[in-house]
Amino acid sequence: MATDLTAPRTAARPDVASIQRRTLRLLFTTQIIGGIGVTIGIAVGALLAARIAGTAVAGVAQSAGVVGAALLAVPVTRIMARHGRRPGLVLAYAIGAVGGVLVVLAAATRWVPLLFLGMLLFGGGTAANLQARYTAVDLAEPARRGRQLSLIVWATTIGAVAAPNFAALADQVTTGWGLPPLAGPFAFSAAAFVLAAVVLLGLLRPDPLLTARRLAAADAPAAGPLLAADAPATAVAAQTPAAGGPAAGGVTPAAAPVKVRPPRAAGMRMAWSVVRGRPAARLGIAAVAVGHLVMVAVMAMTPVRLGESHADADVLRLVGIVLSLHIAGMYAFSPVVGWLTDRLGRRAVILGGVGLLLAACAVAGTAGHHTPRLSVGLVLLGLGWSGTMVAGSTLLSESVPAGVRPSVQGFSDLIMGLAGAAAAVVSGFVMQLAGYPVLTLLAAVAAVPLVALALRPVPTGAPDEEG
Repeated sequence: MATDLTAPRTAARPDVASIQRRTLRLLFTTQIIGGIGVTIGIAVGALLAARIAGTAVAGVAQSAGVVGAALLAVPVTRIMARHGRRPGLVLAYAIGAVGGVLVVLAAATRWVPLLFLGMLLFGGGTAANLQARYTAVDLAEPARRGRQLSLIVWATTIGAVAAPNFAALADQVTTGWGLPPLAGPFAFSAAAFVLAAVVLLGLLRPDPLLTARRLAAADAPAAGPLLAADAPATAVAAQTPAAGGPAAGGVTPAAAPVKVRPPRAAGMRMAWSVVRGRPAARLGIAAVAVGHLVMVAVMAMTPVRLGESHADADVLRLVGIVLSLHIAGMYAFSPVVGWLTDRLGRRAVILGGVGLLLAACAVAGTAGHHTPRLSVGLVLLGLGWSGTMVAGSTLLSESVPAGVRPSVQGFSDLIMGLAGAAAAVVSGFVMQLAGYPVLTLLAAVAAVPLVALALRPVPTGAPDEEG
């Protein structure tokens, strides 16, 4: 049998659907593990900070974790832009684990600066959990992006619900080991982050972002590395011979392997320059940031509101119930929100989320000391946050080129984290000076500009193909 050695060697095209299913299963698992790590620490963080540094700065120490998650999004996404999702997620979880260890040491030494540093680095776990939702859509089909992103958001529910129940057990176990009270949950958080990092390091192969870039480059080999990466990864299906695309009449795009070089300029300045010229991307970032700002502002002061009308013996129990309902609103219905995002459109769900946020502010602000009505307001607040988060994240991901997507997503998480931290700080002053009803009114006013932005016309073509 003769062999034609002059024929081009065709590189095997990976099974995108199989890789995506495996990636989603892996992310779902690590999101549960990471969610337990984040929530088990947050559950006792304020109490530990109050014992070490005093009640006056307990809230500031707790906010350090939020700021840390926002700031760590910058280096993590820079690494993702250069080397893929796997090393970025592993690094974020590793930093979170180091933060947990430092908090344990701070509890043992009662050294306040070490506590703040530990809480700041502990935000790495949150940064990893947030970036996981973007990893879920690197290889997703356009019609399923909202559902698959929301599935990873929903996985956080399991960790968030289970973690508080582990906090007491972790404290009991580690107290027997000689650790100070309330330090044990952070030791368990560090262990959970290490486990999530090890699982991702060993199993997140092939890297979904690098795979998406290679497939996009294979479909546009003449466009250059960065422009090739701009094409949507899902365009592969339309270009195969079976689909009757351009490849059906001649040489397949995979006739020669294409090396994709990530863009060198992958910082926040470049991310802003990309977002500034894309209305859909601006809307996506605004939806995520404004939704988070309104949610944090109202949620942070709800326990204080409950404390105004209930005895100390009942406050913790009521706070637990109300915040559990709020968390359920945030995460439990995210698959439904994702399905609506794909069926009704991104902007429609963003507008629906804003409507729920406004309704939440109205119900909570006029509830007075009626706890059931306040609980309804907090559930609506969680649902509104879910709508803006899922639809906004999906819109942002598909509105920017693949080559710069990680940097833009990191820029979005940075803005979201800083907005939440600012809301947490300002809400305390507003609560003290004017009261809870005024706080909810101001939160509602902050959401109104997002309505005008969402109603502005944006390009109707495939956002991936812009530019």
